[in-house]
Amino acid sequence: MELSGTWRAHVADEQLRREFSRPDLDEADWPELTVPGHWRSTPSFADEDGPLLYRRHFEGTNEQGRRRWLVLDGLFYLGDVWLDGAYVGDTEGYFFPHHFEVTDALRQRSEHVLAVEVGCPRPTDRAAKRNLTGVFQHWDCLDPDWNPGGIWRPVRIEESGPVRVTHLVTVCTEASDVRAVLAVRATLDAAETTRVILRTAVGETQHQIEQPLAAGENQVSWTVTVDRPRLWWPHALGDQHLEDVTVDVVDVATGSTSDRRTFRTGLRQIAMSKWILSVNGERLFLKGSNQGPARMALGDATPDELARDVALAKDAGLDLLRIHAHVSRPELYDAADEAGLLLWQDMPLQWGYARGVRKQAVRQAAKAVELLGHHPSIAIWCGHNEPMALDLEPGVGFSRSRIAARAAVAQELPSWNKTILDHSIKRALEQADGSRPVIPHSGVFPHPGSGGTDTHTYFGWYHGEERDFPRAMAAWPRLARFVSEFGAQAVPETNAFMEPERWPDLDWERLWRTHALQRFAFDRYVPPADYATFDEWRRATQEYQATLVKHHIETLRRLKYRPTGGFCQFAFADAHPSVTWSVLDHERVPKAGFAALRDACRPVIVVADRPHARYGPGEALALDVHVVNDLRKPVSGQVRARLQWTGGAQDWRWEGEVPEDDCVRVGTLQAVVPDAPGPLTLTLALVGEVAVANRYTAEIAGRNKST
Repeated sequence: MELSGTWRAHVADEQLRREFSRPDLDEADWPELTVPGHWRSTPSFADEDGPLLYRRHFEGTNEQGRRRWLVLDGLFYLGDVWLDGAYVGDTEGYFFPHHFEVTDALRQRSEHVLAVEVGCPRPTDRAAKRNLTGVFQHWDCLDPDWNPGGIWRPVRIEESGPVRVTHLVTVCTEASDVRAVLAVRATLDAAETTRVILRTAVGETQHQIEQPLAAGENQVSWTVTVDRPRLWWPHALGDQHLEDVTVDVVDVATGSTSDRRTFRTGLRQIAMSKWILSVNGERLFLKGSNQGPARMALGDATPDELARDVALAKDAGLDLLRIHAHVSRPELYDAADEAGLLLWQDMPLQWGYARGVRKQAVRQAAKAVELLGHHPSIAIWCGHNEPMALDLEPGVGFSRSRIAARAAVAQELPSWNKTILDHSIKRALEQADGSRPVIPHSGVFPHPGSGGTDTHTYFGWYHGEERDFPRAMAAWPRLARFVSEFGAQAVPETNAFMEPERWPDLDWERLWRTHALQRFAFDRYVPPADYATFDEWRRATQEYQATLVKHHIETLRRLKYRPTGGFCQFAFADAHPSVTWSVLDHERVPKAGFAALRDACRPVIVVADRPHARYGPGEALALDVHVVNDLRKPVSGQVRARLQWTGGAQDWRWEGEVPEDDCVRVGTLQAVVPDAPGPLTLTLALVGEVAVANRYTAEIAGRNKST
């Protein structure tokens, strides 16, 4: 029985809290709102931080011999639940279902009232948060005044026989051309002592075991072996075969099915060594991007919108989306399974948390595996993004130098978040799912006692120049193993929220606080004061972002497997109107950076060492030329290079074969810069079975004249 639809709600006060669960309460004058949804999506509650009191009337009967369960798929973030005036239980955690048996309560009457108090308190200390809501309550890409509270996922009454599957965890622990093994763990709630048959179907493969059960909860584990399986592959490596899985609980005495669970999975094996991932034994250089929520009000996103982001990522040539510090909706994971797009799944933890959250964080790690473990697209679990206890809030006492100093100290010194909390989460994820790589946190530099994890670098935005990136990677190769954040902000095409007609007197404070625009960085790299019109500045910001994306990715792809295992550009698409690092705006209109990302992520690219910005006449120029081949076959052809200046040009050619899944230096381009002030252009082309091209520009300075 679906209980989604129109509910009534009221902001909580002490008097209503004591009365709102009574069946006879008259709530006819309470505002209506839609479940599933966020309460701020309703005009009556658009500015509320809650808690909110929800009520829903429904009719139902209870057939003898059947058990009834109230299931709430998602409450943001805390809940207390009553049915017909009786307390049912409490909830914590926004992304996974909560269930309660209500068999006896539904037998007592035919008309019922479900009452839920939902709270999502705003963090009072952002360096020691208590809600595990990740980016939704602390991120510089969302409106910090937003509150995601609400019954944001469906609510329903489910029924079962005497035995119900209350929890089911399924992971693929082994996969090859010979066989695949699916490990299943179930919690079975039995009304009384009994015996059941557990029948599992994985595609055409059938498996069953007989199991005695005690009254109450029973933990049962088994494995299903599939011979000669059809393997699931990422889209760059093969086809996405998905198998339908059914788990039936059958009563031995009567032969009737007491409960059933169905889902789809893919049979594949994931491993990672030194940040190089392999799928079914085939290594894969990961080209990825960070993805936040599809919408700030994630419950309002349509299934098509969630699937669209996956399709756009695949169209851009990406192998991986990092689901950045949140858990998304089921439709995204289903779409990724079908598209063959790998996912790096973060737990919803970002920056600093209070000491009291460890038990809840460990519990929610196990819940994440229960909810998502059967999805073949999930390749990596990550416990915590940037576990530095920093109180970052746009426009409120922000000091760039103070934040940078505190972040540097937090990177190097032990902390409760980094040392205790994150490793507890890592152990919980590994215990729940031993089939995937798990990292405790993201963005932690090497420090005493640890070689660090993946790297977050923002050359050309928070520090240095974008041209410093290759030198930094060469000087400290450990940082190049996997770079999971880099980028620059750019003004989107869909920009009415910025009121461009006010140029140059934009409301910079509002744009910073509500729409993420970091004026302090723009003033350094793309100063608004240098441009006469808003459109000129917008184009310049996009060109700068595109330049950074292109050259950072080319640098990392030249380091393929030596030592780089991949990258995740920051970020892919916006969740609300904003000026961020994304290459797609909130309407999914591309910035120039999207084309740069797509071009740099083609399966085969030809690249050169980046020329300096300026050369003087007579200066020696030496640039290595590489071909990067991500295909599973060798690529033969001719590489042509042309260096062109005002009044002249010089050409080079190399021929040969680039092995599969490799990067090869094909030659070195050497020249003496001519005395020809003006543009200097290098064009590259690979001609043959695969045709690609590339282009670099520089400037030749004029000679200084003596007096």
